[in-house]
Amino acid sequence: MIQDIRPVFSRRKSIYGKQGGYVLLSMPDAFLTTYLNDAIKKLIKDVLKGTLSNRKETAFLLFQARQQRENAKRRSAHPNMPVFLIASITSACNLHCAGCYARATGMCGDEKPAGAEPMSVPEWENIFLQAEGLGISFILLAGGEPLLRRDLIEAAAGHSSIIFPIFTNGTLIDDAYTKLFDENRNLVPVISIEGGIEETDARRGSGTYTSILASMGRLREGKILFGVSVTITTENLAEVTSAAFLDLLRDQGCRLVFYIEYTAIDHGSKEMELDAARREELEGKMTGIKSAYPGMVFISFPGDEKHMGGCLAGGRGFFHINPYGSAEPCPFSPYSDRNLRNVSLLDAVNSPFFARLIDAGLVGGEHDGGCALFEHEAEVIALIDKE
Repeated sequence: MIQDIRPVFSRRKSIYGKQGGYVLLSMPDAFLTTYLNDAIKKLIKDVLKGTLSNRKETAFLLFQARQQRENAKRRSAHPNMPVFLIASITSACNLHCAGCYARATGMCGDEKPAGAEPMSVPEWENIFLQAEGLGISFILLAGGEPLLRRDLIEAAAGHSSIIFPIFTNGTLIDDAYTKLFDENRNLVPVISIEGGIEETDARRGSGTYTSILASMGRLREGKILFGVSVTITTENLAEVTSAAFLDLLRDQGCRLVFYIEYTAIDHGSKEMELDAARREELEGKMTGIKSAYPGMVFISFPGDEKHMGGCLAGGRGFFHINPYGSAEPCPFSPYSDRNLRNVSLLDAVNSPFFARLIDAGLVGGEHDGGCALFEHEAEVIALIDKE
């Protein structure tokens, strides 16, 4: 039974929403912190179940189980500190995927913004060091294509208290990268795939599917923990939740599956977004999938957020750092009032802009699926400079 939870007020306001027939206030910071800390423990435990025959991975996960308890203690000293960050470490990419949101909005491309320089390795190292001190558990490395920045991937490897899921198109995972992942188990490749060969190559280019299967083979042979990221659309929903697709992933050695709902880059592709009925269909399928594949971990985004009291962006559960240091609510909402070149991580998470997003109920409010900030872009922009 979901009860009416009365939060201890910090700078967060309570937003009323309805869930399961009960009135539910947006999840208060203390409750959300406990929820996410418990989720981390469960994630490590679930992954550990399938790695007992893999000594390297088992040793790493046992270390992380202890380390995450220490991270939780460090975060407790800073009530607003999120569990994870998303860091886009480059805007460059070696593919030109159809419907790419990042390219459509200029976040990804061959040309950098006028007057902007990507952050250097020492600048990112400083952020990683701050994150360690503050108890941040995960930093998701994205792009562009993050494996184009091997210098930064190697720098991240040295921060063993943080797990770095690397969201990659998978085409650059060669023997050298496989060796790096083997020696640094806190680097966890997460490969983008759209379904079978037809769906994947149609979006990502001819030959991509064959290339990423070869990459999975290298990771499997090296007994390296890896996952996949699947962009869910109305066109591939049935395919990517089918037993045939999931059996393939399992047999390739995949242990983590991230289902990411497609966000349309223009009105012409809105029909590819999941509507309420399709989101309900996906949620219903997830229960059966998790039961049928106990050796794998499945995470749905933003679908799983509604069980956490709403959108986690804007520092409530995470925020995004772009290649030039701007602290943004999330990759789908590229607006900022703080830059990590000028302020600390602690200052960034306490951004007045983030606070206004939470107070306005744009994050942490009622959540019906889809990207809350993307759907309310005009309201987000109006809050950037508001006093």
